[in-house]
Amino acid sequence: MNNNMPSEILFKQLSLGPMENFVYIIGDQATRQVLVVDPAWEADRIIAEVGALNATLAGIFITHSHPDHINAIDDILKVQEVPLYVSDFEFLGFMDSPNMVKLDRNESLKIGGLEFETLHTPGHTPGSICLKYKNVLITGDTLFIDGCGRCDLPGGDPKQMYDSLYHVISPLPDDTVIYPGHCYGHNDSATLGDQKRSNPYLTCTSEDIFLSRRMGLYF
Repeated sequence: MNNNMPSEILFKQLSLGPMENFVYIIGDQATRQVLVVDPAWEADRIIAEVGALNATLAGIFITHSHPDHINAIDDILKVQEVPLYVSDFEFLGFMDSPNMVKLDRNESLKIGGLEFETLHTPGHTPGSICLKYKNVLITGDTLFIDGCGRCDLPGGDPKQMYDSLYHVISPLPDDTVIYPGHCYGHNDSATLGDQKRSNPYLTCTSEDIFLSRRMGLYF
């Protein structure tokens, strides 16, 4: 775990399920109000982890609506009714839940006494979003450690992915810590500065080179 985690946030990274998913618990250390990000595979484990942190679930945040990132939502909502924050609501016939709060694509979200940012990063899906607090960035399937999300699934767009990586994420400070949606790399997290040196999808000198790597040479 990164040693530069802001002291005021409560944070837990869980590795769950057969697809090496990361599920995150993140929130306000002072109030113990937390979000669960991309709850999937093991609802009971996720709920237990929130309890073990002596925290209160204040909401569910979805980076994108692929099934491997949302399949524990119903079971969690049966235990506790909380807001379901999502930007990808028009894609894949996302569930019509009365708990759903439709996020504008780039807005703030207050949890406890802390304010989080959402960054719209399409490419993997049209409504993919990242969750940011200071130097902490949960990227879902937009950016992995030494990789990036697929763009050949329904709704994927490699040109949008290029724009998201190079015009939204890359300009962030180099000490930003990337927390991805899957454990596909050699580490569970990495700084953006390190990724700009080692990630083949962040070292492209042109859009054409990125498109060639993402859709042709690097899968």
